[in-house]
Amino acid sequence: MQDTVDMADDPEYEEEEPSFSDPEDFEDDVDDEELLGDILREKPQEADGIDSVVVVDNVPQVGPERLEKLKNVIHKIFSKFGKITTEFYPEADGMTKGYIFLEYAAPTQALEAVKNADGYKLDKQHTFRVNLFTDFDKYMNISDEWETPEKQPFKDFGNMRHWIEDPDCRDQYSVIYEAGERTAIFSNDAKEPITVEERARWTETYVRWSPKGTYLATFHQRGIALWGGEKFKQIQRFSHQGVSLIDFSPCERYVVTFSPLMDTKEDPQAIIIWDILTGQKKRGFHCESSAHWPIFKWSHDGKFFARMTPDTLSIYETPSMGLLDKKSLKITGIKDFSWSPGDNIIAFWVPEDKDIPARVTLMQMPSRQEIRVRNLFNVVDCKLHWQRNGDYLCVKVDRTPKGTQVPVDVVEMKESIIAFAWEPNGSKFAVLHGESPRINASFYHVKNNGKIELIKMFDKQQANSIFWSPQGQFMVLAGLRSMNGALAFVDTSDCTMMNIAEHYMASDVEWDPTGRYVVTSVSWWSHKVDNAYWLWTFQGRLLQKNNKDRFCQLLWRPRPPTLLSADQIKMIKKDLKKYSKIFEQKDRLSQSKASKELVDKRRAMMEEYRRYRETALQIYQEQKSIRLELRGGVDTDELDSNSPTQSIRFRVEGGERNCVIDWRTTTTTL
Repeated sequence: MQDTVDMADDPEYEEEEPSFSDPEDFEDDVDDEELLGDILREKPQEADGIDSVVVVDNVPQVGPERLEKLKNVIHKIFSKFGKITTEFYPEADGMTKGYIFLEYAAPTQALEAVKNADGYKLDKQHTFRVNLFTDFDKYMNISDEWETPEKQPFKDFGNMRHWIEDPDCRDQYSVIYEAGERTAIFSNDAKEPITVEERARWTETYVRWSPKGTYLATFHQRGIALWGGEKFKQIQRFSHQGVSLIDFSPCERYVVTFSPLMDTKEDPQAIIIWDILTGQKKRGFHCESSAHWPIFKWSHDGKFFARMTPDTLSIYETPSMGLLDKKSLKITGIKDFSWSPGDNIIAFWVPEDKDIPARVTLMQMPSRQEIRVRNLFNVVDCKLHWQRNGDYLCVKVDRTPKGTQVPVDVVEMKESIIAFAWEPNGSKFAVLHGESPRINASFYHVKNNGKIELIKMFDKQQANSIFWSPQGQFMVLAGLRSMNGALAFVDTSDCTMMNIAEHYMASDVEWDPTGRYVVTSVSWWSHKVDNAYWLWTFQGRLLQKNNKDRFCQLLWRPRPPTLLSADQIKMIKKDLKKYSKIFEQKDRLSQSKASKELVDKRRAMMEEYRRYRETALQIYQEQKSIRLELRGGVDTDELDSNSPTQSIRFRVEGGERNCVIDWRTTTTTL
C-alpha cells in the first residue's frame, strides 16, 4: 500500500496564490450601469430643490411695521396647498420689493399652488401672479431663433352630424345585447330597424351618448374611448384605469371620468376632467364616495361646474378649472343644489336650524348675488325640479304634520308623492301621489300670475314613473318593474287617455328626441327573461317587438338644439297643415314603394323559377336517348297516363317477357 504524503507538511511544496490583477494592456469595457444598474437606480438623486419653489409677484410693498401682518396673510393663503418650509421676502431701502419666494415640502404642492393661486385677487390693487421658479430657467434658455412648428396631419373623422341629414328624418339609437358582447347602432324605421353599425365587444360595460349626440362613449378597463363620424371612427381616448362612471359638459367640450382605483394623496386622480378636443387632462380631484353621481353639476353653457361638500359649495370656472373668485361658498347645512337649464343661476336649500326656518336660495353667477330667497317651515326634505327651459323651479317639500303655511303658489298634498315631472317647453307638471292600489295622477298648470291650477286627476292608476315627450303635451304613465309594465298614453292638451297597454316586466321607457316614438324595454341587467324592446307611436300604437338575446340597454342618440328661431318655429306650426299634406303624400309614396318592392321581389322569384324549369326541361330532353336505351326502345314519356294498365315488353335473360303495370294500384305482374 502506497503511503500518502500531506502536501501542506512538505517543505518543498509551496502553494501558489492566484493573481487577481488585470494585465497592463487590459481595457475595462463594462460600465457601472451594466454591473450595478439595479443599485444605481435606487441611489438618491442630487437635487437643488428649486422645483419646489414658487415665485409670487404683485405682492404689496410694505415696511417693517406691516411686514409681519403681510406674512401671516400670505402664509394663510398659500399653506392650503401644502407645507411651506421656507419663505423669503426680498427688501430694498426698508421696503419689500413686491415679489416673494416660497418653498414647499414637495414639487406637487408647488404645482398645486401655481394652479390655484395664480390670478388670486388680494385687493383692488394687487392680483397675484404665481410661477414655478424652474419656469424662469426654462424660459431664459429659449433660443432667439424662431423655428417653424411642424405641421400636424389633419385627421378627417367625416361628417360628425351626418345622422341629422337623413332625408327621412330617422333617428338613431344604440342597443347592447348578448349580455354586453355585442353593440349595434340602428336607424329607427316604423317597419323595422335599419342596421348602421354593429361590432362585437365594442364596450366592456355600457355606452353613453354625449349631450348633443356627437360622440358615443365606450367603457374599457384602461379608460374611455369616444367614437363618431359616419363610420364611427375612434375620435379620442382617455386613459383612466378602472373607469366606471362618466359625465359630459353640456357644451361637449369636457368629459369627466371616475375611477375608484387611481386616487392618491399627492396626485388626485379619482375624478379627472379631460378636454375632448385635445385629449389633455385638465384637472384631477379627490372623491370620497361616488354614491351621488355626477359629483360635479354643470351650468347650461359649460362655463361653470360646482361641487357640494359639508357646509361648502365650490364653484369652478372653465377653462382654468380654478375656483371662482379663488374661494368656495360657506353655506352651513347645505343639502342639495341645482343649476338652471337656461341661465347661470344656481338653486340650493338648507334645512331648519333651531329657530331659523329652512330656505331655498337662487343665486346669480358669477356675481354671487342672491336674487330670491324663500323661507320654508316644518320641512323634512326638499327636491329641486327645474323646468327644461329654466322658466320655472319646483321645490317639492315633505313637511312635518305640525303647522301649515299655504301661500298662493304652493300645492299641498296630504298623500305621499311618488313622482313629479315638468312638461318640457311648457308650464304644466304632473304628480303621482297616493298609495297602491289607489295611486292618483294629477296634472297642473302654472298661470301667468303665478297661481297653480288643477287641470285633471286620474285615480286608480298603475304607475310609479312619469315620462314626458321631449316636445311636451304627450306623456307615458308607467308602472315599471313591480307594477308589471302597465302603460298609459296621455294627451295633456285635453287630458285624454289615448291608450292603455302593457309590456310585462318593463324596466325602462325611452322617448326618441322628436317625441314621435317611445320605446319600452325589459333589460337583462334587471330581469333575466323576456328581454326585448318594443317600439310604440306617441299615441300608444305598437309598431315593433324586437327580441334580442340577453338585451341590456337601448339609448336614443340625442339631437343638438334647433337652429330655428322662436318666430320661425311659430310660422312652421301655423303652416303645419300645408306641410302635413306633403308628409302624407310622402308616406303614401313610401307605402306604394314598399308594395312595388314586394311585387318586384315576387316577379324576380317567378323569373328565377322559369329559368330553372327551362334548364331542367333541356336536360330532360338531352337524356331521352339514354332513357330509350334503358327501357328497350319504349318511349315511356309518351305513355297514355289515362290508361289504367300498360304493357311493357323488355328483354331478360332466357327470353322476352311482358311486364303489366297497373297505374291505379302501382302493382307489377310479370
